[in-house]
Amino acid sequence: MTATETAARPATPAPGPTTFAQALNAALRDALREDPDVLVFGEDVGTLGGVFRITDGLARDFGPERCFDTPLAEAGIVGFGLGLATQGFRPVVEMQFDAFGYPGFEQVVSHVAKMRNRTQGRLTVPMVIRMPYAGGIGGVEHHCDSSEAYYAHTPGLHVVSPATPADAYSLLREAIGSDDPVVFLEPKALYWSKTELELPVRTEPIGTAVVRREGTDVTLLSYGPQLPRALEAAEAAEQEEGWSVEVVDLRSIVPFDDATVTASVRKTGRCVVLAEASGFAGVSAEVAARVTERCFHSLAAPVQRVSGLDIPYPPPVLEHRHLPGVDRVLDAMERLQWDDRPDPTYLEEDRR
Repeated sequence: MTATETAARPATPAPGPTTFAQALNAALRDALREDPDVLVFGEDVGTLGGVFRITDGLARDFGPERCFDTPLAEAGIVGFGLGLATQGFRPVVEMQFDAFGYPGFEQVVSHVAKMRNRTQGRLTVPMVIRMPYAGGIGGVEHHCDSSEAYYAHTPGLHVVSPATPADAYSLLREAIGSDDPVVFLEPKALYWSKTELELPVRTEPIGTAVVRREGTDVTLLSYGPQLPRALEAAEAAEQEEGWSVEVVDLRSIVPFDDATVTASVRKTGRCVVLAEASGFAGVSAEVAARVTERCFHSLAAPVQRVSGLDIPYPPPVLEHRHLPGVDRVLDAMERLQWDDRPDPTYLEEDRR
């Protein structure tokens, strides 16, 4: 295929309902078209177009030198990407599923995250590691996991998780353009979500949270796969209890937008953190700690967390027991001491 024929293909879907997956595909397509140094590779991303078809048509339209399949070796994929990134390319590598990425974790932590610091800035790593992550699709072992805390705990990485098609496009384009490595977490359960969207689109940059729903009584913080639950819970809280819930989409785990979060919590005086990953030592714990440190004198009640259970990811038949739901969010809100007086029952349970 000639360069003219490739350029003639539409860069993005026509205006109208656009799925999360289509937005990601459009972002990769536009990045490949605009920058010859962008490369896309991973397991089955070429001929097949990816397990979730995120890279569909890219190998056909840009050739096997720009979008290609690799062996089933995650450490090799990440290491190869690292080498290319230090030599001026902008690789976008895919870990086929989040839990498949652990064999490449050593490369990420020991080299990708440290290279710029180790070389005192002489070498940058403009590399994106795409990971379909989290649950909600009935996947079996190793196909559903929430690994964001591992990467968020690693200095030198940016960690983002979009929850809307617009952010899927915009944050991926920004990640590809960044000179720092970005772990790009794509909620699998949202791949088929859609909205009216005209691409290309640019939303708020990495490191910026967004208020998705205004409220005055309680702040509900979430990101990625749990944002739809947060919005559902906010609607239910208003309808059933008359609580006005402000929903904040974090979007970016690292860097973290303290300003938007603290402004919301200081306004409402109450906070619930909703995350799909296990709670202990997770992102939700860090967010709750940051809110408590910065908003202590504004809080009418302790910050509550709603998370996945502290267990290995369960089999599909038990997934609904593990994942946070609207009822668990509403239960957490009920513990927020709405009369602004300490609840002795709650305090006794907390001591246990």
